[in-house]
Amino acid sequence: MFALEYLRQGNKEEASDLFLKLFENTLKEQYLLEYTKLAFSLKRYDELITYVKNNKNILDINKNRILKIYVLALIQKSELDLAEKETKDLLKIEDDESINELLGNIYIKKEEYKKAEELYNKLYKNSASVSSLLNLSNLMYNFTNEKNEAIDLLESYVNLRGCGNIVCSKLLEFYQKEKNIEGVISILKRTYITFKDENNIKTLDRIYKLLMFYLEKKDINEAISFLEDSGANDNKLLSLYRATNNYDKAYSLVNKLYKDSGNIDYLAQIAIVEFEMAKDKKKVLKSVIKKFENVLTVLDNHVYQNYLGYILIDFDIDVKKGISYVRKALQKAPNNLAYLDSLAWGLYKQKDCKNAYINMKKVVEAAGTNDKEIKLHWEKIKECNK
Repeated sequence: MFALEYLRQGNKEEASDLFLKLFENTLKEQYLLEYTKLAFSLKRYDELITYVKNNKNILDINKNRILKIYVLALIQKSELDLAEKETKDLLKIEDDESINELLGNIYIKKEEYKKAEELYNKLYKNSASVSSLLNLSNLMYNFTNEKNEAIDLLESYVNLRGCGNIVCSKLLEFYQKEKNIEGVISILKRTYITFKDENNIKTLDRIYKLLMFYLEKKDINEAISFLEDSGANDNKLLSLYRATNNYDKAYSLVNKLYKDSGNIDYLAQIAIVEFEMAKDKKKVLKSVIKKFENVLTVLDNHVYQNYLGYILIDFDIDVKKGISYVRKALQKAPNNLAYLDSLAWGLYKQKDCKNAYINMKKVVEAAGTNDKEIKLHWEKIKECNK
């Protein structure tokens, strides 16, 4: 009872000592088994090896379980020849896959990779288990310089049996090491579909983010195609439509999102897309401004405040009101260069050249003049400030 209570409290040292004492007093195997498990977790390898060696002759029901732990302790102490002998003796009693895997691990430790490969190949042919597959592919990729063959092996398994989590994770790891973006994307897509079918939301979100990272890195149009087909994230799809100037699709999607959800944030997005897609922007100003004003009566959003403010300034509709919107945006994001640019442009329109110059100089020092609009504003404001 004391030993079990120590275990419950997480006091492995005291529990280990008591189980050993119980074994010495009773010679019951169960106590030796509990002791060996605890001694191994506490890294008391020498002590464990000694006690098992001295009591091997009395082992019976729990013999295999105790000897497996004993072999693991021998491996930790680099007594590999003895570990190999003991493992082969175990196999004479029970030709078990886990014991064969243990022998394969010993071969790897001894750098006898061909022996390990022959063993793992045999296990995989006999059982086709995930464990034997991973052991074999790991060995081939990391030790026998058969990287392509290891990947082929995993791909064949996935094609036949589907994208199980562990196997696909290993295949993904190899693709990433090989910098095979096509392979990474392919396996992430398969994994995404698997977890979507299983409705595993947490894992699905993690896979989605990783997949989108690689898709955008490779080809933004492929990222768009994936989002269109999967319906994974309409907000992301909207942003990619805008990034690629695909305004017709963006406008259609954002209107659908607004209709379906009633979220007023989408009304602002409609205004942005409507403005960006217009060839003659003056024709849509009234509609766009109205939408932004409706949104900003509800939302205190600095992005939309600056967007509306800049339109009012740039088109000389109401410069004073535009500046007031931009200043509200700057209260929330005082170092935003786009907002500072808007403010400088508004001050320039009011002929406040000195303060326009001060604010525009901050923008140019931070961002340079590669942007056409920034360059135009800078040139105009510099001229005004002379």
